[in-house]
Amino acid sequence: MNDADHSAAAPDAGDPGADEISAADISAQLERANGLLERMLAEVAKTPSTHAIFVDAGYLYAAAGRLAAGTEDRRAFDLDAEGLIEALIDKARTIFADSRLLRVYWYDGARRRIHTTEQQSIAELPDVKVRLGNLNANNQQKGVDSLIRTDLESLARHRAISDAALIGGDEDLVSAVEAAQGYGARVHLWGIEAPEGRNQAEPLLWEVDSQRTFDLDFFKPYVTRRAATTYEAGPSAHRPSRDDVRFVGAQIAAKWLAARGREALVGLLPGHPYLPGSVDQELLVEAERLLQYSLRGQSDLRRALRDGFWDHLQTQY
Repeated sequence: MNDADHSAAAPDAGDPGADEISAADISAQLERANGLLERMLAEVAKTPSTHAIFVDAGYLYAAAGRLAAGTEDRRAFDLDAEGLIEALIDKARTIFADSRLLRVYWYDGARRRIHTTEQQSIAELPDVKVRLGNLNANNQQKGVDSLIRTDLESLARHRAISDAALIGGDEDLVSAVEAAQGYGARVHLWGIEAPEGRNQAEPLLWEVDSQRTFDLDFFKPYVTRRAATTYEAGPSAHRPSRDDVRFVGAQIAAKWLAARGREALVGLLPGHPYLPGSVDQELLVEAERLLQYSLRGQSDLRRALRDGFWDHLQTQY
């Protein structure tokens, strides 16, 4: 090949055509990348934040029992788990205002992982998932911390939650917190006021993104010592039917609406089917007074009561 042929075959290093083509390619690639990024950001903006509540029932029973009933012995007091769970959901709705609830995870121990009657009632509640570890011969929970870690890590990894409210105090939960945070979730530790000292491990307090403590006033409506009460159901007590309880719920709703007006109703409706803890407790106390029958631990009758309450309110909207 002579010099003329070589000169024709190879473009001049200073030829602006080569640079122009390369710059055009880069510009097109950048436009495609920017377009893809904009679409991804638009999808993220449309996806609502999601939160979940993780409850170590062993910690909750011990700490709430000691605070509100003066004992950690479960046999010495009753816990209105249904009412408390609804109060926690209501509190989370306030704290995570722009987020939706995935569900409540309730971790407890049971012999051979067989649900007790109380655990079955909790498992039947809407938006609640009961996970069971084992109970050893000393009634100590085994395997609960690992269940919490598995769920926290899995939900964070799959972007199913952006925030986790964790109710517990064991130092073994630190690894669960770290696992969730590693996938971008924020973990908020909720604790129960201790009459003296602390009931949550310091390493756990150091690791979480935020801390919040609930006091005696929050738990008092849901914890009662086991003693005879005015409306306690004895062997001869007549258990009302679901229809009877539903009717009472509607009666109370009518009084509630007359006393508070439509503005209060408008503020209540977005929370359906849940009631704020204070309203739910008023409903329970008034219903027991009218029925002369205790609804504590009667999850089916409690649901009928709320159904009647909501049914009446919705007909007035």
